[in-house]
Amino acid sequence: MNTSQDSGNATNIANFKNLINFCIGFGAGYNPTKDALKVPNLQSQLNTANTLLQQSITNETVYIQSTDTRRDLFAQIKPLATKILNAFSVSGVPDSAVAEVKTINRKIQGKRASSSEKSASTAVEGETPQPKSISSSQQSYEYLVEHFYTLIELIRSHSVYNPNEDALKVSTLQAYLTDLQNANNNVMVANTTWTISRAARNKCLYSPETGLVDTALDVKNYIKAVFGTSSVEYGMVKGIPFKDAKL
Repeated sequence: MNTSQDSGNATNIANFKNLINFCIGFGAGYNPTKDALKVPNLQSQLNTANTLLQQSITNETVYIQSTDTRRDLFAQIKPLATKILNAFSVSGVPDSAVAEVKTINRKIQGKRASSSEKSASTAVEGETPQPKSISSSQQSYEYLVEHFYTLIELIRSHSVYNPNEDALKVSTLQAYLTDLQNANNNVMVANTTWTISRAARNKCLYSPETGLVDTALDVKNYIKAVFGTSSVEYGMVKGIPFKDAKL
């Protein structure tokens, strides 16, 4: 979590509450004409800020949990793809079909065939060609889902592939694919929700003129104007810090 930012937001809100308490304590001496600076409106702004901050924290927590779930779920895909390839290779399918599954497995593993593998005429006897890495974009969650879907479709097209192991059966793999798709979608939804709530929080706290921070500065300026720069009242509030942030 972005704890430093959350801490800064929470500090601004806590300091705003403290400022309101002083305003209440000044009694009839605190009597601004500007509606936004009146105590009931300050309290309403405080409540809204608290609510939006908590929503943002909650939504960030959901986002983090969903990314952790996705990470753990996708961590299984590479070893599983290799097991599928091995089981498929000994199921009695043609060599050409095995080659197709090998190609997809390489994509899942993040490797592409080397030039030596692509051209038998350039192979050197006794040497094992090393696969080269593919672009990182091909390893995105979306691409891994696509590759795994292709892998399932390839093995499903050969009825001879019918392993006894439940974890390698097509129905089990299809269920796992659905879990992958759902996990990835959950992250995207959670990220959108968190982004929107974060923007609402920032607008409440930091909008020019109407945000909590600017309102707090106006309150302090009003107290300075009414009671005087050297007054005890202004001395009580002038040191209450409020940190602005760029939207």
